[in-house]
Amino acid sequence: MQQILDQINKISKNLVQSHDVPYIESMFEKISTGKMLRSKLILSIASPSEEVLKLCAIIELIQSASLLHDDVIDESKLRRNAPSINALFDNKASIMLGDVLYSSAFYELTFLSLEVAKSVSRSVTALSAGEILDVELGKSLNSNLETYLKMIELKSASLIAASSESAALLAGLDHKAYYEYGLNLGIAFQIIDDILDITQDEATLGKPSMNDFAQGKTTLPYIYFYHESKENAKLLESLFGKKLDGLQKEALKNSLEESLLKAKKLALEYAKKASDLALKLGNQKLDSIVKAMIERDF
Repeated sequence: MQQILDQINKISKNLVQSHDVPYIESMFEKISTGKMLRSKLILSIASPSEEVLKLCAIIELIQSASLLHDDVIDESKLRRNAPSINALFDNKASIMLGDVLYSSAFYELTFLSLEVAKSVSRSVTALSAGEILDVELGKSLNSNLETYLKMIELKSASLIAASSESAALLAGLDHKAYYEYGLNLGIAFQIIDDILDITQDEATLGKPSMNDFAQGKTTLPYIYFYHESKENAKLLESLFGKKLDGLQKEALKNSLEESLLKAKKLALEYAKKASDLALKLGNQKLDSIVKAMIERDF
């Protein structure tokens, strides 16, 4: 698998180098490779043909572009235990590099089938809408569960769902069922991410712990905690958007214990939907992806 993932990274690099702008290439080289969940998902559905590997590279470029823009919006200085692109260069360069990656991905999409192009481009529109909704929700403390779930479906789950659907389209499989699998996987994945932001330390996360709430992101554990009592609601309102010191983080983390368990329970419900679909589709690899996603610690 690692050999194939390396090949995908090489394809991505070649697509960026095709612009023949050394400054762009030097910035792109600084982007640290993540877990490549979406590529692993695609390869668990479709055999690694030239077309499938191209799809993986396109999805990885889109994911990288979205993270470049995310880091500018969130003013993040770290990404995967390394300085973010906006920290190394500046916000303008980071935004424009993201635009290069997006546009490169869309150009390459024109060489794939129309249905695959529709699926991926639709997901990027959803991702962008989710980003806007996330920014809007950050202006005040959001206690609405449905709004939170809508936001993570758009911003996080849509690209995972499109990755699964597109792979199924290339493999001639039931793309609607694979889309539903990816959507449930993506929602569960983001809830786990939000839980880990609270439970894990900076060294494990590769970024400051409990950073979401400080940036105005009211994620699922905080929403559950908010609705437990008026005292909890007042506490969160007093801390919202503030940078907490070590003692404040520890105290809040301890207070969130029951809410974290409730959040994990909801993540498991979405994960079970994905697992049930994987088993119905007869794809054990997809079930293994769900288990690995739930059990991860970063």
